[in-house]
Amino acid sequence: MNIKPIEEIKSFLENIAKSMDIEIVDVEWNDREQALTVFIETESGVDLDTCEKFHNAIMDPIDELDPTYDKPYTLNVSSPGLDRPFKTPRDFERNLSKDVEIKLFAPMKGKKYLEGQLTAFDDNTVTILTEQGELKLARNKIAKINKAIKFDQ
Repeated sequence: MNIKPIEEIKSFLENIAKSMDIEIVDVEWNDREQALTVFIETESGVDLDTCEKFHNAIMDPIDELDPTYDKPYTLNVSSPGLDRPFKTPRDFERNLSKDVEIKLFAPMKGKKYLEGQLTAFDDNTVTILTEQGELKLARNKIAKINKAIKFDQ
């Protein structure tokens, strides 16, 4: 199905999100399911009530935008999940000084999985503090970086 550009849809929804203290993390189209999913985040996290309120707030305006050119679709609003990969500079900023998990495309010193505290980042590198010390990694070597998930034992 032909849909409007994702960036246009995201941009259209930004003002509504900002007025509700919500950040749009990502917008995805699933062609097989004919579904548009808006992933949101707030400073205090995302729960079902937050998703429902944002869904209700964008339902009519997005129909006016007509992202699918009068074709039927399903609108979903969701949390991106605890283990979602960092995609934007804001994702990295939000997680500075927090523990992260990094999966590399190829092993480095025999390891393909690293964990440490995110201390710095730029367009080309990510710096983490591990038990062995500070480690600077080229971003093009990183397959996935996300917040470390710790379970109480």
